[in-house]
Amino acid sequence: MRMHADQVDVTEETVAGLVAVQFPEWRDLPVRAVASHGTVNALFRLGDEIILRFPLRPSLDAESREELAREQDNARRIAAHVPLPVPEPVALGVPGEGYAGPWTAYRWIPGSPVSGAGAGDLEQLARDLAGFVRAFHGMDTGGRAWDGLSRGGPLHTKDDYVRRALAESAHLTDTVGLARAWERCLEAPHHDAADVWIHADLMPGNLLVRDGKLSAVIDLGAVCVGDPAVDLMPAWNLLGPAARETYRRAVGVNEARWERGRGWAVVQAIGALPYYVDTNPAMADTARRTLDAVLD
Repeated sequence: MRMHADQVDVTEETVAGLVAVQFPEWRDLPVRAVASHGTVNALFRLGDEIILRFPLRPSLDAESREELAREQDNARRIAAHVPLPVPEPVALGVPGEGYAGPWTAYRWIPGSPVSGAGAGDLEQLARDLAGFVRAFHGMDTGGRAWDGLSRGGPLHTKDDYVRRALAESAHLTDTVGLARAWERCLEAPHHDAADVWIHADLMPGNLLVRDGKLSAVIDLGAVCVGDPAVDLMPAWNLLGPAARETYRRAVGVNEARWERGRGWAVVQAIGALPYYVDTNPAMADTARRTLDAVLD
């Protein structure tokens, strides 16, 4: 079952054909689809060293190429400032036979998406992730501010979205309790300091572990400038109570930012739950876990 009504099917044969035409130096490398619970891209491994990312909803608009190019520019900028590997851009593909949109190539990073069973010491993971987040937030923005569109603006701009998603989820979760929690989050003081660079999508699937330790942070498609509270979402979408407090202390946040972070966890999860409940069970399970943690 498709996650999005307008998504396209991308096959290994199509990918191999695009690679052969656009990057003939890679034409002899095998192409293998990579299983993923992600919701934005179809992933393919090219040989042993490259991962290809094909948006599930490709577009020929110039804006689509600009967005992918910006993501790669951000990756180059971020890599020099954070203590963990992030995706390293290799190439930017263009539309071709069988696929009507741009696509990207990055260096393969070994590791597996984090899960409760494979995360090892969650408190150490919380400390390591906090170090990454602090470094990320410390990058120079050049005076940039929230763009009015991305995550990271005032929470109240998401109020209508959250209310609609709650109405759609009454049969899926405790929407009465979540509505009360959301109200408390809205009451938190607004972010009144300078905006910072934020990853904005620190979901378990974007955190890689190797040998039980956090080894990389991937998927920079949502990177933007905004309220640093957005990057507190792992406290609820991944970490248990003890590691949650470790993360809070290690990042170093006040009560207002913590409550805004809880609000951003609600925004992400309550939208994902009804949308993916039938089409992406793993994403829906993460949403349920997040919402249960919010209610703790």
